[in-house]
Amino acid sequence: LHKSCEGGQGLGQCRLVDIASASNFHCFKLRHFHLDLRLNFAVKEITGWQVLELVAIQPGVQTLVLDTHPSLLIQSIDCKVPGITGAQDISPSLIYRVDPFTDYGSSLNISLPAYVIRPHRIWWLDAELTCGQTRPLVFTQGHSVCNRSFFPCFDTPAVKSTYTATVRVPEGVTVLMSASRSAYSKQDRVFQFSMEYPVPAYLVALVAGDLQHVDIGPRSRVWAEPCVLTCAVSKLGGSVERWLNVAEDLFGPYVWGRYDIVFLPPSFPIVAMENPCLTFIISSILESREFLLIDVIHEIAHGWFGNAVTNATWEEMWLSEGLATYAQRRITTEAYGEAFTCLETVFRLDALHRQMRLLGDNNPVSKLQVKFEPGINPSSLMNLFTYEKGFCFVSYLSQLCGNVKRFDSFLRAYIEQFKFSSVVAQDLLDFFLCFFPELKESCVAQREGLEFERWLNACGPPLCEPDLSAGGVLTGPVQRLCDLWASEPPDPEAIANFNLSSWSTFQTVLFLDRLLDRSPLSHEVMGQLSRCYSAQLDEMNAEVRIRWLQIVVRNSFYPDLPRIRGFLHKHVSGD
Repeated sequence: LHKSCEGGQGLGQCRLVDIASASNFHCFKLRHFHLDLRLNFAVKEITGWQVLELVAIQPGVQTLVLDTHPSLLIQSIDCKVPGITGAQDISPSLIYRVDPFTDYGSSLNISLPAYVIRPHRIWWLDAELTCGQTRPLVFTQGHSVCNRSFFPCFDTPAVKSTYTATVRVPEGVTVLMSASRSAYSKQDRVFQFSMEYPVPAYLVALVAGDLQHVDIGPRSRVWAEPCVLTCAVSKLGGSVERWLNVAEDLFGPYVWGRYDIVFLPPSFPIVAMENPCLTFIISSILESREFLLIDVIHEIAHGWFGNAVTNATWEEMWLSEGLATYAQRRITTEAYGEAFTCLETVFRLDALHRQMRLLGDNNPVSKLQVKFEPGINPSSLMNLFTYEKGFCFVSYLSQLCGNVKRFDSFLRAYIEQFKFSSVVAQDLLDFFLCFFPELKESCVAQREGLEFERWLNACGPPLCEPDLSAGGVLTGPVQRLCDLWASEPPDPEAIANFNLSSWSTFQTVLFLDRLLDRSPLSHEVMGQLSRCYSAQLDEMNAEVRIRWLQIVVRNSFYPDLPRIRGFLHKHVSGD
């Protein structure tokens, strides 16, 4: 547990260690940086230069160390000292060296401004790998420690700064970045971007290609390739502004100005990414309205939890994901009712316990405060515990208040107190106990079996889970149908009373997940399941179909194996 300072904004002047960063970020204050980039699709290369505005905050600093990557080729480095004018205001090129650090990065030692980016964590997609299959596309993905292959940086969530960017592109290419302001010169084919609010390096993102947009609200637009745009607008039109308004009622003003969304091809390596002002999301999610709804609302929640207030180290990712998951469910409860939220939560907690059974109760990755070993890529430790165990801890804190509205007030105050800063868990918990002094006086942090320290550092499942009985009207039929299929033999007449086509997506996937948990199933039962549901499931979205195909594989049910090839052909593309 990294100890925080008393008073001030989050970490204050505390010395924080981030073993996923090779940099000496604790020696400098990064005020701002500028990127000047040129995209070359023909050779899949970005060239450009970078300027960093730095102030030394430790005495006697002799060296600047930044995170970088072997795929990023540095050509020269210069230094300009403020306040000195004339011929000597720029030094000769500085001496620097690049040393190995981990398999996901290097250290750039300076004893910035030309460089070349070769493909590593920059995704260059040939035309055939895009949705429209007509023009190439490129995008970046910074989480967790990938942007060190995009530009030299303090690649740690503990450091935030503003940035600007100039991007030069071929004709017909549209560039978007996670920035609060943008402009375009058609004559020069130059895009200008500005992020006026401080963000960590991993939240700097770029996408360029054949992208068009439609406004769907007063501060939101959808971007996508032309073949995807109409569908995306039809699924989200009118909803995003409603969700933003609900979130603002709960957690205070949305500080980022715009909330735009860009839909990316299936090669996008995750479902969605909360880049400020511009959420990146995979286009295949459009098949399922409910999963799309949840994922967009989750990324909206990150506007407060994760982006405005950020976990200072990757060892405490739950401070972003656990709080954002809690906030997401507060939004869906207000917008769609408690039963819907409880159904989605039951589905996710089922998945958490499934992962728990695979990993074992004593696996250290199940801790909320995961201790990283040197060389471990933080991205490899992203798991359901950061989301769902984190959510359960936040829900427990809410229960301690006795009133969810009181906890909403606390979260608004938390955001206001730590906005645009990075925090550790102790900052959150200290602020919680100061906000509710009666809880501090009653020593809730040391309550036997539910100690805050145990929540953070004990392996295994959540110490307690919220009451989800309000979802029984939706989860009850799912469990009854599962029980019917588990009976010996299954009763076809009773089973026929359940119509999956009238169920929500979350009910259907919960049913299939629980069938998968009961596998292996007999060949006779698999045959009955296939006759009852296989053709019907073929007409449903990918989240449903992939679960049926998992059951097919787990039970070696050969008659339905050809469906797997068709699914993979449609949904999997190269990287």
